[in-house]
Amino acid sequence: MSTPTQFSIQTVGIIGAGTMGNGIAQACATRGIRVVMVDISEAAVAKGIATVTSSLDRLIKKDKMSAADKIAALELITGSTSYDALKEAQLVIEAATESEGLKVKILQQLDNLLAPEVLLATNTSSISITKLAAVTQRADRFIGMHFFNPVPMMALVEIIRGLQTSDATHEAVKGLAERLGKSPITVKNAPGFVVNRILVPMINEAFFVLAEGLASAEDIDAGMKLGCNHPIGPLALADMIGLDVCLAVMNVYFNEYNDSKYRPCPLLKEMVAAGYLGRKSGRGVYSY
Repeated sequence: MSTPTQFSIQTVGIIGAGTMGNGIAQACATRGIRVVMVDISEAAVAKGIATVTSSLDRLIKKDKMSAADKIAALELITGSTSYDALKEAQLVIEAATESEGLKVKILQQLDNLLAPEVLLATNTSSISITKLAAVTQRADRFIGMHFFNPVPMMALVEIIRGLQTSDATHEAVKGLAERLGKSPITVKNAPGFVVNRILVPMINEAFFVLAEGLASAEDIDAGMKLGCNHPIGPLALADMIGLDVCLAVMNVYFNEYNDSKYRPCPLLKEMVAAGYLGRKSGRGVYSY
């Protein structure tokens, strides 16, 4: 049986053609890596490829890509509704909806289908890598590969090692991230990993500051942008992420760590209860 260090990753399978999946597909294809993008319907696959096409067109307009490069990238992306199309892949990245039950089902199906040497990765932002690895028969070849949105633009990839992840798997996936032009950081498995572990509690604290009336939402955001050089304030960012998502993440931390410093702000809970979820609902901290 070959090990991850004995073969190069030439074809990447991606489960999910949504925002993260098609972004990962674009990142791979523009670096000359063949991609097979799988989703549950032809319409979902077509929408994913159309999104990549539009994104590449924007790069052409900005003189960051040639028309020939766009054609070459799109030729490397194949869409399918069948997992059988993944048999040529050396790495398959699961980028489905953030649901543990769904991810477990997908990973078990992939585990049964793929050759033993194929690596499996998940793009989860919150679910335990160790726990997901344990539902497969290739726990040593399983790893977290957390991309950030928008994938083609964001340089960071968190490479998360489960307790079972082998050094060879880590090196192979880290090497792929570098081939994609990304700057990977290696992270141990823990709720929220690194970035969200720091980011979401900061957002939660901004809600406490707002609830206590220390400053207006606009001034809180301006303070963090001007004082900490953040490109967007924490409250505006919460609206972009979704207040329900922020609350769900804080609940995970509170339950997993059993530490009061992770208690969700009552104002955040109240706004979610009211349906003020941010941009996607038209109203959050701000109105849209």
